[in-house]
Amino acid sequence: MSLKATCAAVLCVGLVVPCWGSPQARGGERGRAPRGGGPPARGASWDLPKGTTVLRDVAYVTNGHPLQTLDLYVPKSNAPVPLIVYVHGGGFRGGDKGDQSPVRFLKDGYAMAAVNYRLSQHAVFPAQIEDCKAAVRWLRANAKKYNADPERFGAWGTSAGGHLVAMLGTAGNTRIFDVGENLDVSSKVQAVADYFGPTDFLQMDAHRPANGMIHNGPRSPESALIGGALQQNPDKVARANPITYVTSDAPPFFIAHGDRDPLVPHHQSQLLEAALKAAGVPVSFYTVKGAGHGFRDATADAKRTDFFAKYLTGKSSKRN
Repeated sequence: MSLKATCAAVLCVGLVVPCWGSPQARGGERGRAPRGGGPPARGASWDLPKGTTVLRDVAYVTNGHPLQTLDLYVPKSNAPVPLIVYVHGGGFRGGDKGDQSPVRFLKDGYAMAAVNYRLSQHAVFPAQIEDCKAAVRWLRANAKKYNADPERFGAWGTSAGGHLVAMLGTAGNTRIFDVGENLDVSSKVQAVADYFGPTDFLQMDAHRPANGMIHNGPRSPESALIGGALQQNPDKVARANPITYVTSDAPPFFIAHGDRDPLVPHHQSQLLEAALKAAGVPVSFYTVKGAGHGFRDATADAKRTDFFAKYLTGKSSKRN
């Protein structure tokens, strides 16, 4: 997208906004990737706060892949606001940046950037984390222009997106995934909320429930991501494991996971929590009892709200 086209995408709430999305746009927060024959109108019933600035399909890589785009929502404010970077799920081969409403974050005083990234059918790992880091750098490089605070970036992701925001958090201090533009700014985030994201792919089948997805096969989402069967490619798996990069200066984490998840075993988040604790990183882990994959849980969302308030605003939110 050219700069002219990007500027033309800036809209103000109150105008008719043609948009894309998923059933989550109509049904609230859900965390499940859209399925079926294409997404319905994005944001069709989102009641965005008055004065919200909206940018659609902004390219964060010049002349890049069509999926290297983001949507940005910024509330009206006299001072720079903290920003939440949302990364969608979908097994690394589906999903869309329009599958979550930004309304809750906007009402709490945050901007939200929803990021698309190349899927596994387009490019294998590390393309996905390279894209997420490129998006964060673009947002930080343009933070002043859009009234976002470059020192207060949080990241939230679900499923595959949970994996990618965990990578943003733990690999924030390594530059091996920083490629392309805006390399003079950091791709770090200051807080991470990971909803049921995978971590160590090699251990998924050993801890899957009886009815759970088999991951070691060559056509599993994780095998497709790394470009080969998991057990035959331990080095590639390790490179894609956020635990590999955990250091004591990783940002604080909030993790939420259902204990009956048939797609991403609950144990995957236990591994991440243990690694973060061992490194002395602040981490809060909430297990949603009886929940599967893509749960709706008000308590988890309330804890996430309070987590971001604590680490991005310095305040404890008790609204929930």
